Amino acid sequence: MPGVRSAALLLLLALPSPALAHGDGHGGWAPDPPVSAPLLLLLLLYVVGACRLWLRSGGGRERIRSGALLFVSGWAMLAAALASPLDTAGARSFTLHMIEHELVMLPAALLLVLARPGPALLWALPAGARSALGGAAARLRAPWRAITEPVTATVLQAIAMIAWHLPPLFERALAGRAWHIAQHGSFLLTALLFWWAMAHARTDRSGFGLAALCLFVTSLIGGALGALMSFASSPWYATYAAMGMTPSGLTPIEDQQLAGLLMWIPGGLFHAAAALTFLYFWLKASETRHEAPAL
Repeated sequence: MPGVRSAALLLLLALPSPALAHGDGHGGWAPDPPVSAPLLLLLLLYVVGACRLWLRSGGGRERIRSGALLFVSGWAMLAAALASPLDTAGARSFTLHMIEHELVMLPAALLLVLARPGPALLWALPAGARSALGGAAARLRAPWRAITEPVTATVLQAIAMIAWHLPPLFERALAGRAWHIAQHGSFLLTALLFWWAMAHARTDRSGFGLAALCLFVTSLIGGALGALMSFASSPWYATYAAMGMTPSGLTPIEDQQLAGLLMWIPGGLFHAAAALTFLYFWLKASETRHEAPAL
């Protein structure tokens, strides 16, 4: 879907305590091997596979080049969110923690999906492993189609978004390293499924319409959750409340209100803009469908 990819790129240009789960909490560089090691391995595999594809390709090098640019941009966004001072600073500020989540679920996930990294990652592996994975992929084709159906992917992401912001689960993620990694992992996984379902929706009128509807619904869900945080009269999370003032001088309730606004407005606008893009494609498909045959 070249039109969807171009529109999405334009959209992206528009836009020792429980805190030990985030590192030291002082905003410094503190690489966390369970996070940084998979990120570096993913980048290494992609670079090796992309180089192999480049050497074997003839006229498809422009596609490899554009895919590599998208992948590296998405990977850098992901690394900036999960393996930078932003992650450790999120231990002291819910606002910074929210920025981290928004980066993972919105631009990073969308860029990685648009890059379509599967072929490059596959070609990074030995021939035997490629054959084995190819056979496994054929058997998993039906389940994959089921979970990347637009409505299913939308529901899965909504469940992850709502469940992890409920105080009991969110407090577990603040207090435990494994829970923290699980939180970010589920955000990334469901966001990848969601954006894959949107970006690779059927290129017909009904497909565009369904994608637009799912994106509007997602913007409403995220907006409602953010609005609830913004208008709450007391902090939702005891861990942040117990820390008192944030390093930027916000009280716990002000910090939560700002985090809610970020989820509500920029996050909602991102999904709404994507929905409008698909609505445009839907209208164009409708015009083509009802266009009178030329005489």
